[in-house]
Amino acid sequence: MHTLQVELGERSYPIYIGAGVLARAELLGRHIAGRQVAIVTNETVAPLYLAKLTAALQGFELATVILPDGEAFKNWETLQLIFDGLLRARHERGTTVIALGGGVVGDMAGFAAACYQRGVDFIQVPTTLLSQVDSSVGGKTGINHPLGKNMVGAFYQPKAVVIDTATLATLPPRELSAGLAEVIKYGLICDEPFLAWLETHMDALRALDQQALSTAIERSCAAKARVVGVDERESGLRAILNLGHTFGHAIEAHQGYGAWLHGEAVAAGTVMALEMSRRLGWIAAAERDRAIRLFLRAGLPVVPPEDMSAEHFLKYMAVDKKVQGGRLRLVLLRQMGDAVVTGDFPREILDATLAADYRALVDQL
Repeated sequence: MHTLQVELGERSYPIYIGAGVLARAELLGRHIAGRQVAIVTNETVAPLYLAKLTAALQGFELATVILPDGEAFKNWETLQLIFDGLLRARHERGTTVIALGGGVVGDMAGFAAACYQRGVDFIQVPTTLLSQVDSSVGGKTGINHPLGKNMVGAFYQPKAVVIDTATLATLPPRELSAGLAEVIKYGLICDEPFLAWLETHMDALRALDQQALSTAIERSCAAKARVVGVDERESGLRAILNLGHTFGHAIEAHQGYGAWLHGEAVAAGTVMALEMSRRLGWIAAAERDRAIRLFLRAGLPVVPPEDMSAEHFLKYMAVDKKVQGGRLRLVLLRQMGDAVVTGDFPREILDATLAADYRALVDQL
């Protein structure tokens, strides 16, 4: 097992990474202050891992909330199911909410914990690659709105993140690929040597090699922990973690939440950010193409939906959380491994990026 630390002063917390850590009762127990525990999971994950988690929590007063599975259910109605479960079980301020599942479960359980009786403890137990390397770390919680993804939520840090790499054995290949999009992101924004490592180990990652997965997860979490430790509430540096997300969130909202997985939309959105960086003269076409090839090897889409026009993108990008003073800001690359958040770009460059023929670009690789 490897242990990392997210350094946030009195709100600092550990990230435990290893195969089989879900069954280690002492890891969970040391972060549970009271006797009551509410496990929030979904109908897909519950049959696989709920029994193992409850066995590790013997002696606690347990309640379980099982949500429907999918991004389409990341809304107010589903959030109420968590509050209903907590209230019916008469859970008090000393309860601990444990999120067992992927990013949707983690975001919703964390948001519920932030709100329930004005804030109770929670622990992240992510079971998808995307949630293990991204959404479980950093304290972003929330739900979607029809006009924008993750537009309602709170910054609320967990007490611990417990990452059992063995849970990835039951992850569908499409979900694994979606997680790899966020792994590749870290190489692009702040760790260029990691890109070379990924190019060498991509086949091993997709084959669920435990050593490769552990290394990728640890390196990704370490990168995110460094950024969050500097900028917890995304007032500056932390926004670089959203490379490709402004374009990607527009894809998710337009297509309908769940039609494209988050990582799939981020991959296509990152290609758009790379193309815009190239048009600004910051990276070379060969560097853009290097990243596209890596996304393709990860099994990810790299072309935005054919039914999305520039107007469609701009409609959703206008309500992005990085908009300030009515001005759109984007995460772009000054060079590989060096991201910047900027609103200082010519409008015609953005328009050309939105109008680019990405299918032709990929066909020529």
